[in-house]
Amino acid sequence: MVYSNTHTGGSLSFNRKGDLFIVERGLRTAITRLAPRRGVLANRYNGDPLDCATGPNPNDLTADSSGGVYFTMGAVFHADANGVVTRYGDGLRPNGIILSGDEKTLYVTNGPAIVAFDVGPDGSLANQRDFARLEGGGNGDGSTIDDAGRLYVTSNPGVQVIGADGRYLGLIPTPRPVISVAFSGPGKRTLFVLARGARDANGNQVANAAQVYSMPMIAQGFLGRAK
Repeated sequence: MVYSNTHTGGSLSFNRKGDLFIVERGLRTAITRLAPRRGVLANRYNGDPLDCATGPNPNDLTADSSGGVYFTMGAVFHADANGVVTRYGDGLRPNGIILSGDEKTLYVTNGPAIVAFDVGPDGSLANQRDFARLEGGGNGDGSTIDDAGRLYVTSNPGVQVIGADGRYLGLIPTPRPVISVAFSGPGKRTLFVLARGARDANGNQVANAAQVYSMPMIAQGFLGRAK
């Protein structure tokens, strides 16, 4: 499936119902639903264009089962199913964002740390707290979860794995820094990781190129939604 005119589209997220959302950060700044019916979910915050809210363009997003989306844009935001946008969090430099399998906890990468929020029945966030800290240098970027609630976070040295209790479990090293991660394949037992940069046949760095690594896993990705 190919979607056109996504205005420099960035991160994608499916919710449990199969709705697909994307962050748009080119000619316009918006959170857009691509499927099953295409349309803008949110493009304003407090009456102003979304890109005037905090400065940076939207980065990452995670869709909830109520038709809303959590996204990072210099802060943590929630756009509900009606497109109403609310800002959350204090003192954050957020990047990656992912909901737990039961959608009761929201995880956000914050430099070398992982911050967690409690998610209320109405989608509101509370109880911001430090959940875990990455090791080996570099800041956290994209993230995903497995069926046991473990968190997988991309970073310069590779994919760092955090237990559901916040305990650091270890590093899956990669040849170059990685920025995005997801489980897929039969039974969701393959981890796909996007790396920054690449080299050509002569060993020269290729600008703006990327590589995708695939890793067979014993762990199984969360089956309740696409990511």
